Amino acid sequence: MVTTAHPAAAADPALPAVGTRLLAVRHLGPNWYAAVMGTAIVANAGATLPYGFTGLRTGCAVVWACSLVMLAVLLTARAAHWIHHRDQARAHLLDPAMAPFYGCLSMALLAVGGGTLIVGKDWIGTEAAVALDTVLYSAGTAIGLAAAVAIPYLMVVRHRIAADQASPVWLLPVVAPMVSAAVGPLLIPHLPAGQAQQTMLYACFAMFGLSLLATLVMLPVIFARLVTAGPLPLALTPTLFLVLGPLGQSTTATNKFADFAPGVVHAPLDRGFLVFAVLFGVPVMGFALMWLALAAALVVRARRRGMGFAMTWWAFTFPVGTCVTGAEGLGNHTGLAVFDWLATGLFALLVTAVAVALTQTLRGVVSGRLLAAPR
Repeated sequence: MVTTAHPAAAADPALPAVGTRLLAVRHLGPNWYAAVMGTAIVANAGATLPYGFTGLRTGCAVVWACSLVMLAVLLTARAAHWIHHRDQARAHLLDPAMAPFYGCLSMALLAVGGGTLIVGKDWIGTEAAVALDTVLYSAGTAIGLAAAVAIPYLMVVRHRIAADQASPVWLLPVVAPMVSAAVGPLLIPHLPAGQAQQTMLYACFAMFGLSLLATLVMLPVIFARLVTAGPLPLALTPTLFLVLGPLGQSTTATNKFADFAPGVVHAPLDRGFLVFAVLFGVPVMGFALMWLALAAALVVRARRRGMGFAMTWWAFTFPVGTCVTGAEGLGNHTGLAVFDWLATGLFALLVTAVAVALTQTLRGVVSGRLLAAPR
């Protein structure tokens, strides 16, 4: 994983081969899409908080606009990376620590696209929002499904991974379809009634199952690595928060199914989605809170041992945001105030994490440290 860097990239032996063309993007890996995801989720989660205040929705729209700009800039920079530094791009795919981050591209597209329909429509209008989200959702879903197959395939046939190298980063490519499942229902009201809406709902449900079962396969391996080989290296410790992603996002997805199923599928299936959302979401959210406490304790331990800033700190953002949206959905469907309080508290944690990560990332970009050759 690209986490820390030398002060300068001049020592990179591959530089003479590529000349001086766009050296700033040579080491720009797919892990940078995590910054877009982490920013976009603030808008998506904040816009539906049960306890709002004046200016909240406008602030969320501003955050969404920032995430859209970040996405456009990063897509351009990554395109330049592939054009001018194809050797490095291929190296990322063959690196078992970096390849899983290709799932972040899908989730960045989906998170920004979902925010377009949630708050972006306030600024650009519903018609433009639907058109933009359709493009981002289609591209994000296609890339996510491809990554969910291609990255595990590379792990099997090309990557050479020891048992003690298991990492929560492995979840990234298989979680991407879960994000599609969670934001896809937002497009259902804008599709023709009947077969089109039903197909979208069931397609999202299928992607929910795909991602959930793949996660259940990987989680035991990741936990076994922790209890047999000890804590992760300091710079990788924040990635423990990535486990919250499939937990919170799956809870969000089931609640979205319950929101949009009425009028799309016939009874009793529409009520079945509601029952499933509660019976699935409550225990999963309970496990998410347990994992949050465990991950936080390990992060505190790592911080006391000298853990400094790295791009892995963005793992504190998007996964927590998915738990916010999951708690919001459960609060809406159960009527329990405790889920509303949980969503609000987690949102405060999310905003703090994004502010810290964004500030540190900007400092690293200005200093050149984060764009230099990796250690």
